[in-house]
Amino acid sequence: MERIGIFCSAADDIEAVYFEKAQELGAWLGENKKTLVYGGANLGLMECIAKAAKEQGAFIMGIVPTKLEERGAVSDLLDVTFRVDNLSERKDTMLCESDVLVALPGGVGTLDEVFHVMASASIGYHTKKVIFYNVNGFWDDLLALLQRMREQRFARKPWDNFCLVANNIEELKEQLK
Repeated sequence: MERIGIFCSAADDIEAVYFEKAQELGAWLGENKKTLVYGGANLGLMECIAKAAKEQGAFIMGIVPTKLEERGAVSDLLDVTFRVDNLSERKDTMLCESDVLVALPGGVGTLDEVFHVMASASIGYHTKKVIFYNVNGFWDDLLALLQRMREQRFARKPWDNFCLVANNIEELKEQLK
């Protein structure tokens, strides 16, 4: 897998461990000459992972909605910029341009992106997976909900058809090979 899509927070006031893990992943992406595909913002974990990846030689693709441009929140690190009108186009473009998607901790936007990928895979639009990077157990509650949905037959197929979980950077690296 060469083009790694990243879903993550644009918040700047979150715990330092999330920035440390984003930086570690970004550096690995660059060292391994991967292409980073992400939301293109100069904020939070988005800018953190892009900066670390760029410093180590990664190619950076930003999928930038017009509202981000209007706010002057576009990263200067982008090698390629895809301009899109809205978040739906951003999700579709990220999915199209990525071989796999990784969900770092994030908010409602990250959840929207994750579920977009999983839902479209569940009905056969693609076979790409989301890897939940479960830093500090961030995704534990969501993963428990997904399991309960499966147990109660709200999901027809096992979740590992659509997603994987990495509890540390070593597991994540292995899944990205």
